[in-house]
Amino acid sequence: MAGPSIVVKDLTKTFGAFTAVDHISFDVAKGEIFGFLGPNGAGKSTTIRMLCGILRPTSGEGAVGGFSVSTHSEDIKKIIGYMSQKFTLYSDLTVGENIDFHGGIRRLPPALKAERKRWVLKMAGLEGRESALTRELSGGWKQRLALGCAILHRPEVLFLDEPTASVDPVSRRDFWDLIYELSGQGTTTFITSHYMDEVERCHRIAIIYAGAIIALGSPRELKVRFAGTESASLEQVFVAAIRQARTA
Repeated sequence: MAGPSIVVKDLTKTFGAFTAVDHISFDVAKGEIFGFLGPNGAGKSTTIRMLCGILRPTSGEGAVGGFSVSTHSEDIKKIIGYMSQKFTLYSDLTVGENIDFHGGIRRLPPALKAERKRWVLKMAGLEGRESALTRELSGGWKQRLALGCAILHRPEVLFLDEPTASVDPVSRRDFWDLIYELSGQGTTTFITSHYMDEVERCHRIAIIYAGAIIALGSPRELKVRFAGTESASLEQVFVAAIRQARTA
């Protein structure tokens, strides 16, 4: 049986006297949709940057796809996809040109790049719009295209940092349908979001506060633990977990 896609043990990152991430530990199973929830400044982005091989940890261990974040960061970059809340594609390029550009970055062979391009266009609902300038797309279509470029090379693990910020509710729903489809195909998704209805769609959630993991479990488990009932909202759970951490 394959092991977890992500393994984190006592991962820590300090900047001088400031501890941004404080000895956090968790695993993420293959194909799991894992939500990472926390207030601004809690350590979410720092954690993602370490797991993506961009930032070296101060101490502790982390592995993505079996590769150490400390010693094999370049290998990690080859097997992951990343999408941020800030739109990072080239607005002056067409839809097709953006896909071609990302296929080139990933060094996909011509035949495979053409096959994957067709798949992305179909997945994103952009067939027939290859020649449209990216800047002319609506917010929802831009996010679909950005997701398509992030998964063009079939990454094992996908990191999504608030990917649906400023996107309308219908586009967010469609976006999540795509995430579930990828999960069913075995892609592991690590996602941050401030939309509680989105986080509730995750298989499991970790809540991080002041650099530490203060809660970890399925939405149902966390509702029972922090609110005493499955009918509670995740917002209630979030507030209760942070209050408990502040008084601990």
